[in-house]
Amino acid sequence: MTRPLWKSAGYQFFWVLCWLIAKSCFGFRWKGREHIPRGTGALICANHQSYFDPVLVGICFRKQINFLARNSLFDLFLFGRLIQYLEAIPIDRDGLSLSGIKETLRRLKRGEMVLIFPEGTRTLDGQVGPLKPGFCALARRGKVPILPVGIDGAYDAWPRSRRWPRLTRLRTCFGPPITLEEIAQLTDEQLMAEVHRRIVACHREARRFRGLAPEA
Repeated sequence: MTRPLWKSAGYQFFWVLCWLIAKSCFGFRWKGREHIPRGTGALICANHQSYFDPVLVGICFRKQINFLARNSLFDLFLFGRLIQYLEAIPIDRDGLSLSGIKETLRRLKRGEMVLIFPEGTRTLDGQVGPLKPGFCALARRGKVPILPVGIDGAYDAWPRSRRWPRLTRLRTCFGPPITLEEIAQLTDEQLMAEVHRRIVACHREARRFRGLAPEA
């Protein structure tokens, strides 16, 4: 999809701004570039530690990726207009709405990347929680691989209990994708377990990348 120049230029402006802030203020680094699928769309499944998470995944891609955002966020005066400008996909509190499902599949099928947080909400303790099953149907119907991602440091920087963030090191790690062939061979329950396992592995690698011992 070719986006209007005023939108693509705006996205690149925010990309550069977020990259500079992440590098200079939080010492941001990432790894796993070799695992990112080329020439195809993908469903990016990441753990959810804080409001920083979409940025910590998005700045790893020079090409624009797509984000999901709760319907209520679009009602916020400035932030709502920003995510609308960035073409975020609205979802309801319980998961994807019908319109959100259709739009997500539309973007996947035209070869774009879509980021989803399968836990459904930010972690309470920094660990990867249980996953909700909605992403399984998206991957199957979109006919795209699943790219697991682990984020670490964002919980320490901006947990749910804090009103404002604090400075700490931030890391993002990408793992090997789950291919279409692998997805087809797994039931939804098996796929959820495998995605959870891979996100946990990526999260542990991100902790090692921060210089911390992996948590049990």
